[in-house]
Amino acid sequence: MRVAEVVGRALVASGVDHVFGVVGSGNFHATNAMVDAGARFVAARHEGGAATMADAYARTAGVPAALSVHQGCGLTNAMTGIAEAAKSRTPLVVLAPEAVTLTSNFHVDQDALARAVGAVPVRIGDPTTAARDTAAAVALARDERRTVVLNLPLVVQDAEVGDQPLPPPTVPPPGRAVAERDLDRLAAAVRAARRPVFVAGRGARSPGARDALVALADQCGALLATSAVAKGLFQGRPWSLDVSGGFSSPLAAELISGADLIVGWGCALNMWTMRHGRLIADGATVVQVDDTPEALGVHRDLTFGVVGDVTATAHGVSRRLGGGTRDGYRSAELQERLTTELRWRDVSFADASDGERIDPRTLTIALDDLLPAERVVAVDSGNFMGYPSMFLDVPDEQGFCFTQAFQSIGLGLATAVGAALARPDRLPVAALGDGGALMGAAELDTVRRLGLPMVVVVYNDDAYGAEVHHFVREGHATVTFPPTDIAAVGAGYGFAAVTVRSPSDLGAVRDWLDGSRDRPLLIDAKVVADEPSWWLAEAFGH
Repeated sequence: MRVAEVVGRALVASGVDHVFGVVGSGNFHATNAMVDAGARFVAARHEGGAATMADAYARTAGVPAALSVHQGCGLTNAMTGIAEAAKSRTPLVVLAPEAVTLTSNFHVDQDALARAVGAVPVRIGDPTTAARDTAAAVALARDERRTVVLNLPLVVQDAEVGDQPLPPPTVPPPGRAVAERDLDRLAAAVRAARRPVFVAGRGARSPGARDALVALADQCGALLATSAVAKGLFQGRPWSLDVSGGFSSPLAAELISGADLIVGWGCALNMWTMRHGRLIADGATVVQVDDTPEALGVHRDLTFGVVGDVTATAHGVSRRLGGGTRDGYRSAELQERLTTELRWRDVSFADASDGERIDPRTLTIALDDLLPAERVVAVDSGNFMGYPSMFLDVPDEQGFCFTQAFQSIGLGLATAVGAALARPDRLPVAALGDGGALMGAAELDTVRRLGLPMVVVVYNDDAYGAEVHHFVREGHATVTFPPTDIAAVGAGYGFAAVTVRSPSDLGAVRDWLDGSRDRPLLIDAKVVADEPSWWLAEAFGH
């Protein structure tokens, strides 16, 4: 068989069961080999969409996924999605055929492209070790949470080789052991704290980590928060503050900034999660727990860092605290405030709806009430993004997929496709701005073709709203546009489509929910565009 077939079969044998991409001459045989070996191939309309679908699938399913692209231009088309995955430490393998002949139109330095965005380049060079090398690439992606660009030179993949035995799937190594002195130091800090807050991030997105953190928080009286990417991790827990940072409600921000101990569990504590440091009180002890030593202290000064797996570290600290519990930050009065004040929808606001445009808060609260609770929400980037992120509840951390490490707009729709395929038991909801929706519109065809019962909500202010509100003293001709009938665009792709200007228009959404849902639904919401969202004002300072 050819090396391309060996590589495709080895990817599947190593545990990759979903591959996303656009097929051309260079990746045709390897992709077909994956399908023949039992993987599901999801054809996107653009490599950029395919990359983000694969990223979102891997995040939500918790297993490595594959992206298959054509050599050269197929890879460059996918680079924004690959950059997002690499920055997010998504376990992803990019199957990248490679034209190594300098005179080829498809030749680019694919190693340099990968390194430029933080991905790891790996090359299949020896046909006789192709299966073993492919399995090693998957293990690297899975065990070190890396995005791997697996370069497969055309001259190598066409080589004929004998049947190569496929390496059996390897077992992931145990979590990094924690030094005893670090456990002692962290336990002492937790024991001394009167107002502890735990902030869980991407590294805590697992049932085991969640349960360990909840148990430790109950022992010491800590409040629980998450970074945006881990939203939903503590859903339903009585002492949860939801998301820390720019999305925080006023009460959540008040309580986090009142902490005398903040522990980031698998969380970078970056400028977004800590509001540029303003959520950290003077004199507060700040600790970061991460299994990657290089991650400690990258974004801010720490009192100290702990190298270790989140679950193992939480269990180790819990054992050192011994039996019993302390009130810590918790009180009956605070519990009452959390019940009545924490959610953004409980914060009063002046409804700016005027009959022609609907207030995005009014819109999102109504959708939160209408849509089934079992949902998976994907959010694009832009001025609008705080509304679906914080006014739409999710059942758990798998109910929220947030591809924002690169801050690119246009990824939201593809994110929703990948997350929907990982959780087919839930209603997928894509929340987009009009700019991102039109950037990614080609994947509306993918949603329809796959038969996904998706709700696509477009917060349409006829502008790149973040730029409008950021450059408040400048002209806006370059970032505002004539009205676009995005409902008509959706209908053209086969969606059921509705234009919403007031709450009364949402009856069509109820009708769709009560119907067969045999077509996806697009909501073209003409939203009020006069003010920046609260998170944007917080981020930009105006």
